[in-house]
Amino acid sequence: MAASPRSCRASRVVAWRGGLYARPVSSAAQARVYLARHGQTAYNREGRFQGQQAIPLDDTGRAQALELAERASAYGFQALWSSPLLRARETTAAVATRLGLQPVEDARLMETDAGDWTDRSFADVIAEQPELFAAFAAGDRGFAFPGGESFAGQEQRVAAALEDVERGLLPALVVCHGMVIRAALAVRAGNTEPRFERVPNAAIVPLDPDPTRETPLGGGEPTLAS
Repeated sequence: MAASPRSCRASRVVAWRGGLYARPVSSAAQARVYLARHGQTAYNREGRFQGQQAIPLDDTGRAQALELAERASAYGFQALWSSPLLRARETTAAVATRLGLQPVEDARLMETDAGDWTDRSFADVIAEQPELFAAFAAGDRGFAFPGGESFAGQEQRVAAALEDVERGLLPALVVCHGMVIRAALAVRAGNTEPRFERVPNAAIVPLDPDPTRETPLGGGEPTLAS
């Protein structure tokens, strides 16, 4: 299926003193698709690349998933989508139980393939390849994991998945990963806006924020996606 974003309504995630919120950078319709990052894993806590490995939630992540499910119950979601990776599936299971929805798994929503960096610590990579790590952390669209996936390639598959989400029942919640959220917002913005750096685990991010309000994302402390 061809990957082309349905619109170029721009949005970005920014920091403020009280936490993170979504700020629109142009007028947009009320969000009908929301993106949730999975709960915390040991790899998130340690600063390690998990890529597409089957990494479970830790105790904090499981609590975050339950809290996410409670927050999600206020949105009236009609559809629930999920990455098939274990950490996303475990998060989605909590949401599905609370909302009474059957999740749809889509491999296009998986985290970036970290290639040769998979299972390595951030500290080790920074010591060996500081400039390349900086490009990763900044969400540079030209970045590609050595032996793995590029951000540009990820954006194509995420855009295609979101087209299918938007053709289905709405509003919809998509449980995925930090760099999937990066890709989704970059595509929506037409790759012209600064990218966010970090989204909290278990945060809910509107794909098209309401231009008249600032929306708290919830979730835990922001961690670098991996």
